[in-house]
Amino acid sequence: MSADLLVEVFGWLGAAALLVAYGLLSSGRIAAGTTYQLLNLAGAVALAVNGIVHRALPSVAVNVVWLVIGLAALRGLAGRRHARRDGGHHDEPAQPG
Repeated sequence: MSADLLVEVFGWLGAAALLVAYGLLSSGRIAAGTTYQLLNLAGAVALAVNGIVHRALPSVAVNVVWLVIGLAALRGLAGRRHARRDGGHHDEPAQPG
């Protein structure tokens, strides 16, 4: 398989991942949890790579931001799981405010 074809397939798979994630979320088949975020991350990475190869900088920028948002969401999900596992107790003192 040529590199050009591989990049195209990768881009289309990324687009499919984003659409599947959105469709599953919108239809109520999944929640905005880990599965949704991982599909979004996979799609964003694939489309960013495709955009870099094609020098489609607006697409790259959108997908890099999409990726950062997804990573932050996964971090938040992991933090919530950790807090539930620990019974909601944290070793850090509460912040005033």
